[in-house]
Amino acid sequence: MPITIADIMSTRVVTVDMDDRLTVAKEIFEQVKFHHLLVMEDKQLAGILSERDLLRAISPHIGTNAETAKDIDTLHKRMHQVMTRHPITASPQTRLDEASRQLLEHNIGCLPVLENGQLKGIVTWKDLLRAYCDTR
Repeated sequence: MPITIADIMSTRVVTVDMDDRLTVAKEIFEQVKFHHLLVMEDKQLAGILSERDLLRAISPHIGTNAETAKDIDTLHKRMHQVMTRHPITASPQTRLDEASRQLLEHNIGCLPVLENGQLKGIVTWKDLLRAYCDTR
């Protein structure tokens, strides 16, 4: 029986709300080892914010001697202003080869896992690579 996303996905997912400020994302990314936050609206997936998205949206001077009030203001943007909308998703039954194809085709780093519109987990390119190594 082929391995599916359900076999390898992370079910402990950190989510943020669309109106949360980027300061929330910055604090989360500084404390954890993952690089994607799922953005929710009314308990439904609305988008994804990657650590790269965050770094592109905020001033590179934050936390340095060159930091200004204008730099700090970039942290006051809201998630919905920066997130990727309409993310590519997978179902728990998606095979690993199909998930890998989606990541490569869309040049993305993760797939939120939905079942009947409900968030069940997330799978990243590292999860897929680890699964391929474990099956050999």
